[in-house]
Amino acid sequence: MSSAYEKTAGPTSPTRPKVTEPVTLSDLAAELDLELRGEASVTGVSLSSQRVMPGDLYAALPGSRAHGATYAAGALEAGAVAVLTDAAGAAQLEAQRIEVPTLLADQPRKVLGALSARVYGDPSSRLRLIGVTGTQGKTTTTRLAESALLEAGHAAGVIGTVGTRIGGHDVKTPLTTPEAPDLHGLFARMVEEDTEACAMEVSSHALVMGRVDGVVFDVAVFLNLGRDHLDFHDTVEDYFQAKAALFTPERARMGIVNIDDEHGRRLAEEASIPVVTYALHEESADWHVSGIELRPDGSSFVVHGPDGLELPAASPLAGDYNVSNTLAALASIHHAYAAPGERASTEVVRSAAAALTQGSGVPGRLERVDAGQPFTVVVDYAHKPDAVEAALGTLRPLTESKLIAVIGAGGDRDSGKRPIMGEISARLADHVIVTDDNPRTEDPASIRRQVLEGTTGARAIVEEIGDRRAAIGRAIELAEPGDIVVVAGKGHETGQEIEGVTHPFDDREVAREAIAKQ
Repeated sequence: MSSAYEKTAGPTSPTRPKVTEPVTLSDLAAELDLELRGEASVTGVSLSSQRVMPGDLYAALPGSRAHGATYAAGALEAGAVAVLTDAAGAAQLEAQRIEVPTLLADQPRKVLGALSARVYGDPSSRLRLIGVTGTQGKTTTTRLAESALLEAGHAAGVIGTVGTRIGGHDVKTPLTTPEAPDLHGLFARMVEEDTEACAMEVSSHALVMGRVDGVVFDVAVFLNLGRDHLDFHDTVEDYFQAKAALFTPERARMGIVNIDDEHGRRLAEEASIPVVTYALHEESADWHVSGIELRPDGSSFVVHGPDGLELPAASPLAGDYNVSNTLAALASIHHAYAAPGERASTEVVRSAAAALTQGSGVPGRLERVDAGQPFTVVVDYAHKPDAVEAALGTLRPLTESKLIAVIGAGGDRDSGKRPIMGEISARLADHVIVTDDNPRTEDPASIRRQVLEGTTGARAIVEEIGDRRAAIGRAIELAEPGDIVVVAGKGHETGQEIEGVTHPFDDREVAREAIAKQ
């Protein structure tokens, strides 16, 4: 066995550090008050038996369908050298006659984040971490922060819905917010590659399920809260409380809160960490803007911040809600680069704001598809009521003639939002085509029917075309010079999930093909 403190080459993976420092189980047991059975040195942590690397500690946790200990033999065969589990898991190991060094905890998931942080050398403490939560805008805000920092010459990473990037290079991860072992491994890789800052989406699921345990963000950002994820949370209040958990000393050092949002105003009063506020027009907010000029391809405005800070800025995305997202990104950069206990230097945020004036957009967020056509085609990820209203509401006043919307709803998700999305689409657009999104395991026709219920009595022309490719083709066929076509729901996604099978499908490519046939 190698020395416990001898650095060794780790497994080859873009989500793990290349070099790790082995940690003994006895050290982990002592630090986290765990029961120790046997000794070993570990160089990584895995929650999935299928993604175990040699030298890993395999986390065998209780699950809704099976206990992780069921798969321990496969994990050990793949190279795991120890197991973290509970009493039930230990009993399963014994029943399978598996003898392996083991750490025992009553609730192993609750210690998994802290344990993973320790194994990877507490990498999050060596990054400037920005955690962004909200019903909509997380991807836009984090991507704007990352691109602004990169363009301004600061090594940055991002973790979120569109994917993970380290130093401007894409890294594939399985979840919007990776599980705690993967997250700390990613942070360690970022540190190894001299990353300065990371902007990360923090979903309510991630907070409830402990995926960000062991992380204390330098800055936590609250964007907004609307109807979403009520298939996971019992009520909107539960949803709010899940997000509010980010604004506690265990998870963040300070918060930045949008007081244009009613839930943001409440959070600003209830948060148990220091909070600064932002808003588009409210001058009482610590961060606000003036002189907004909206254009189809973005906007320009002046940012006003603490201590008399004033700087010109721009957003590469249309709509005043993207002005708000850009303001949140710049404010988070400003405070993430503040030295503890000192006033922040404005140098970084000024260079970041200047970089955004030359920046590009965010994949699948009001992304324009330009193939030489005399009308505008936009692909957007809007798949919830607030997002649909924001996207169509932004484009409505920019439309010279007709606004044509292609809309659907995902299966196996909150069904109550479907007629609401239909109503919004039929109210704001001139022509609505209801189609399939990701039906998953639900009957697509039933989903469409629920969306169509909300369009009854609206002024818009409404069609139902289940085949998404045909629906996009129909929208392009209807478009004339001066029209805007919005294909909503899937944005950056490159697949359509039907009955457990993901079929290749990219709205942007399908739109380009339809335009080429005109």
